[in-house]
Amino acid sequence: MASRLQATARQLSKTFKKKGRFEIGIASELPPAYKKFWREWKVLKPAAVHYIPQEGKWKRDDITGEILPVQNVPIPLKYPAEIHDGIWGGEAVIKGFQKRDPRRRRVPHYWVPVLKRTVVKSEVLNTHLSVTVTDRTISLINDHYGFDHFLLKTPACDLVSMLALKLKKQILIELMNGCPRYSHDPVKQTEVYEEYKTYLTSYTPEEIEWYGLSWYEALSKLAKQKEAANRPVPLKNMYRKNLVEKLKAAGIEGTKSSPDEISATTSWLSKMNPFGKKDEA
Repeated sequence: MASRLQATARQLSKTFKKKGRFEIGIASELPPAYKKFWREWKVLKPAAVHYIPQEGKWKRDDITGEILPVQNVPIPLKYPAEIHDGIWGGEAVIKGFQKRDPRRRRVPHYWVPVLKRTVVKSEVLNTHLSVTVTDRTISLINDHYGFDHFLLKTPACDLVSMLALKLKKQILIELMNGCPRYSHDPVKQTEVYEEYKTYLTSYTPEEIEWYGLSWYEALSKLAKQKEAANRPVPLKNMYRKNLVEKLKAAGIEGTKSSPDEISATTSWLSKMNPFGKKDEA
């Protein structure tokens, strides 16, 4: 009886499967380019920052000698709104408990990254930026030999912040256009483009267009595209076009026309409009 109930429950779970984010409403029409970015940003597992992952599948306890499975469970992180105003290098706020006195109960505690303001140079954008960073961000920039290399090599799941994603998108657009900010210096323009052009092979123009957009920005962009594609054409324009085509087909002279004739046609049509303004005598 129990096995039959379990089989029925499994069948019902398959029948009434919960719809995903990209299967509801207008989101179902989002292009694959944005879905690729979303997977890179929200689905991929970010690099371990607040813990040291252990290698292998099994480990031996040093005291008891017991064989235990290795479990690399990520520490739950809190992402405040301020994280999108800077580049924290994968760090975030950790919520936990702290035992400050062995004779008292533990108390809640938040571990917050040490933030500092610094200036970074973007070679592709040919500009300096004042941003809020952490020590880890500075170390990553140095390890990648430059701010642009750091952004272009780091996946969205590790960048996290919208500021970093927007800058990465702007750099990709600049490279796709051939580094126009160095148009005054063709030698430097060619040098910068040759150094960073390899990053363009990972993206198509459509993927760059949809890269770095938040969920609501993507939906808004899609809604505007649909509205522009389905914008209604006024009937008066359609009727006027049909009338001109009929006059041309009838072989009436002067239908190829001049602006004077077009204005005359407009005035003639306006006289037939009972709701139009009448010219004062």
